[in-house]
Amino acid sequence: MAAIHPGTQIPSVETDNTLDDPCRRAPLVTGGLDFTGVTDAVAKSAISRPTLLWWVLFAITGPMALGFFTMIGYLFVTGTGIWGNNQPVAWGFPIVNFVFWVGIGHAGTLISAILFLFRQNWRTSINRFAEAMTIFAVVCAGIFPGIHVGRPWLAYWLFPFPNQMAMWPQFRSPLLWDVFAVGTYASVSLLFWYTGMVPDIATLRDKAQSRIGQIFYGFLSLGWTGSARHWHRFERAYILLAALCTPLVLSVHSVVSFDFAVAQMPGWHTTVFPPYFVAGAIYGGFAMVLTLAIPCRVWLGLEHIITMRHIINCAKVMLGTGMIVCYAYSLEFFTAWYSGHHFEQFVFRNRPLGNHYLGFWMMVFCNCVGPQVLWIKKVRENVWGIMWAAMCVNIGMWFERYVIVTTSLSRDFLPGSWAQFVPTWVDVVMFTLSFGLFGSLFLLFLKLLPTIAMAEVKTVMPAAHAHGHGHDDGDADHGQDPQPHVEGA
Repeated sequence: MAAIHPGTQIPSVETDNTLDDPCRRAPLVTGGLDFTGVTDAVAKSAISRPTLLWWVLFAITGPMALGFFTMIGYLFVTGTGIWGNNQPVAWGFPIVNFVFWVGIGHAGTLISAILFLFRQNWRTSINRFAEAMTIFAVVCAGIFPGIHVGRPWLAYWLFPFPNQMAMWPQFRSPLLWDVFAVGTYASVSLLFWYTGMVPDIATLRDKAQSRIGQIFYGFLSLGWTGSARHWHRFERAYILLAALCTPLVLSVHSVVSFDFAVAQMPGWHTTVFPPYFVAGAIYGGFAMVLTLAIPCRVWLGLEHIITMRHIINCAKVMLGTGMIVCYAYSLEFFTAWYSGHHFEQFVFRNRPLGNHYLGFWMMVFCNCVGPQVLWIKKVRENVWGIMWAAMCVNIGMWFERYVIVTTSLSRDFLPGSWAQFVPTWVDVVMFTLSFGLFGSLFLLFLKLLPTIAMAEVKTVMPAAHAHGHGHDDGDADHGQDPQPHVEGA
C-alpha cells in the first residue's frame, strides 16, 4: 500500500465535520486545536473580564429576575385571586409553568448520563451547559408549586419531618410525589454537575490571575491535583452518579404526569401520559439546548468545540422525539374514540373546536408541523433553520401543557360547573419574568464556571491516543492528527 504523506490533510474535514466518510470519522474538535487550545478557548470566558454583551444581557435578565420575586411578594400579600384561576380551573398557569420548566431540565440529564453510559463521545462538548440548564430550569420549576398551594408559608408541611402537631403529608397526593421526584432529581443532578466540573475548576484555579479567583476556584476544586488516585476516584464517582441519574430521566417526568393520569378527569385519565411526558420533556429539553448552544458557541468563540456536528446530532434527537410526541397526540384521540366514553370523546372534540382551539392548533403546528423542516438536509445543516425549529418547539411545548390543563378542567362532567379560563396580567408577567431568573443564572454560569467539559473533550481528541490510530468509541476523529499515520506496504 502506498504511504500517506505526513502533510496530507483534508481541509473540508478540518473545518466542516458534517461530512460522512465511511473511511474517516469526522472530527469532534475542528480548527486544529490541541489540548492547550481547548483549555484557552474554554477558560477565556471564565477568567477574563465580562464583555459588554454580557453586561447588556445581565442588565436585562437581572431586573427581570428581581421583578419575578417582586411579583411573588405581591402574590403573598394579595392572594391567589390575582391569578386567572377559578373553579373548576384551579391549577392554571402555575402548574402549566411547573411542567414546562421541569421538561426543559430533562435534556441535560439525558446528554450527561444516558449518552455517557452509551459512550456517545459527541456529548462531551455540550453536556456541561446542558447540565447547568437542568439545574436552573428545576430552580424555576420548583418555585411554582410552592407558591400555588394557597398558603406558601406552610409549604414545609409537605416534608415528612417530625413535628409536635402530628401533621403528616398525604402520601397518596401527587403533589407530594412531585416534591420527592423533583427534589431527588435536583439534588442528584446538582451533584453530578458539580462532580464533573471539579477537574476543570482546578484548571481555572491554576490559570486565574487574581487572588480572589484563585481562592474561589481553589475552594471549589476540593484540592484537586490531577494525580492518578484523584482521577481514579473521580471516574468511579462519575460513572456511579451517571447510573443514578439514568432512571431519573424516566421517573421524574413520569411522576409529574401522574399529577394528571391518576385523576378521573376526562382527558387526563390515560396510561399514555408517562411515556408521552418523558418524550415531550426530552423534545423540549433538546430544543432549549439548541436555543442556548447556537448563540453561545458564536458569542464565546467555541465554534471549533461545539461544532455543527453537535448541533445536527441534537437536531436529530429532537426530530426523533418529536415524532414520538406526534404519535402520542394521535394516540390520545384514538383512545378517546375507541373508549366509547362520551365525556372523554367530548373533551377531545372540544380541544380543536372549543374555546381553547387557538392553543391546540398552536401546539400542533409548533410541535408537529414546524419541526418537520429538519428532514431537509440543507435546513438541518443551517443554524438558522435549526434555531427556527427549536423556537417552534419551545413555544409548542408550553402550549401543550396549557391545553392539557385548561381544556380538561374547564369542561368537566357537569355543564353547570363549566367555566372559561382567562389568564390575568399577573399570570403572563410572572411566566415571562421567570425567564429572567433562568437567564441571569445561566449568564452567571457562563461567566464564572467552565462552560465546556475540557477534561472530557480532550479524551476524544486524537492527541489522547498515543498510537495515533484513535481507536476510541463513538464519533472520535481518526484524521485530525496533524501527522497522519503512515501505512506501509
